[in-house]
Amino acid sequence: MAKSKRPAGAEKSAPPPTDGRGAPRAAIDEDRKLDLALRPRELSEFVGQERTKKILGMSIKAARGRDEAMDHVLLSGPPGLGKTSLAHIIAREMGVNVRVTSGPALERQADLAGILNNLEKGDVLFIDEIHRLQKPVEERLYSAMEDFDFHMMVGEGMGARSMKLKVAPFTLVGATTRSGLLSSPLRDRFGHHFHLDFYDHAELGEIVRRSADLLKVAIDESGATEIASRSRGTPRIANRLLRRVRDFAQVNEAPVVTREIALGALELLEVDAAGFDKMDRAILGAIIDKFDGGPVGVESLSAAVGEESDTIEEVYEPYLLQEGFLARTSRGRVATQRAYTHLGRIRRGTML
Repeated sequence: MAKSKRPAGAEKSAPPPTDGRGAPRAAIDEDRKLDLALRPRELSEFVGQERTKKILGMSIKAARGRDEAMDHVLLSGPPGLGKTSLAHIIAREMGVNVRVTSGPALERQADLAGILNNLEKGDVLFIDEIHRLQKPVEERLYSAMEDFDFHMMVGEGMGARSMKLKVAPFTLVGATTRSGLLSSPLRDRFGHHFHLDFYDHAELGEIVRRSADLLKVAIDESGATEIASRSRGTPRIANRLLRRVRDFAQVNEAPVVTREIALGALELLEVDAAGFDKMDRAILGAIIDKFDGGPVGVESLSAAVGEESDTIEEVYEPYLLQEGFLARTSRGRVATQRAYTHLGRIRRGTML
């Protein structure tokens, strides 16, 4: 089959994109467009995750030299660390197209069959939230990943029969925030497993300066450092805060984003020195004030702060755990002394 004329790394035409939970998005808001514009397009532009970049670069070069599809890649880690960007970079560096979908969007085996049938040799299939694949769909994926065959059941009952579709060799890039929920058979079929770590302040500062340049925002070193230090180790948050600081600077007619301008904007946004927003503080405050410091189960915590338990586990907890404000035990979540100090609380039994 002749290759399409789309630029390498471009998404194929597909059903409307999803929001990660299977819901179609009729329109992409301005922040989403800017997120896409700020994403690195090549491995050389991707800041941080040095070991992952080195191995991926080697594997891409080797696969291109053999004119083969690259081995399947599993990317895990909290949201906003670059899993989607890396999937697009892999496709672009391989000179192929990328097809994007998500685990919740693949409800039936026919959904997966339709996508696989339209892949061309070497294409990248990116499945976000791959841990949320339906079991019957996941099981049909096994042979496609291993042998590039897709076995589909047609009909029901006594008249049901298996139909085999030949699939062009492709690279599956799976992204997950909950790698522990992946089944062993699925995990074992990935040739590469990468866990993306939170970024340090220096890396985030580089990302902020790069994004500011792309957005044509004048920013000095102190302003970039302040934004980086409050970005929770996450590039997506760093870019979001930069856009809000840009708005603040524009409204206040500040020609350059300095530390003072950044502080003014971040104070307005209620982002504190640790990078915590209102929900972070609400979670820690609820554990301390409503549950005597813990332990408390995530469902009880969810009810106390009015946030989905999945969101607490996937979005808020990882950074709180990483920075030592929260501990997770077999009985539930516990606030650490660092959390008490940050919120200005006195731990029971602590002497003044």
